[in-house]
Amino acid sequence: MAAPPHIYWITGLPAAGKTTLAAALAAALKDSGRQAVVLDGDELRKGLCADLGLSAADRSENIRRAGEVARLMWSAGLDVVCAFVSPFRIDRLRARNRVPAGQFIEIHLSTPLEECMRRDPKGLYAKARAGEIQGLTGWDDPYEPPEEPEFRFDTRHLDTAEIARQVVNHPHNT
Repeated sequence: MAAPPHIYWITGLPAAGKTTLAAALAAALKDSGRQAVVLDGDELRKGLCADLGLSAADRSENIRRAGEVARLMWSAGLDVVCAFVSPFRIDRLRARNRVPAGQFIEIHLSTPLEECMRRDPKGLYAKARAGEIQGLTGWDDPYEPPEEPEFRFDTRHLDTAEIARQVVNHPHNT
């Protein structure tokens, strides 16, 4: 009998590697015969969450909406790979609590701020450093790392293919 679907919630600072891992994990899940879809924070902010800003309340609402979309896709039988900074523990807990125990897999990319700043593919940290933007999570806005995620990876030490392999080969997928 096939394993039930899961929600894989990838959280971490901007530029920690969430989107890259989400694509690799979804591909690895599909290669193992599962049906997987990616929900990416940047993409949701272009559409479903375009009306939200970066206040704490708007960030929470963004994650509430994302969690609900993930739950709906999960209930349709899909593995849902979510890539969201999701800076507040309470918001991630609310998303977790929308599905049965064991079906929400939290993956924390613990990549240090200095490494995220070095990567900075969108130039966000450079803009924050220059005072051009405010409210960047991990820079001048808080990020609350998960206390007990199912997985924690520092992307300086493992590539995304290896991380995806470890998650897919974990016993929760059997």
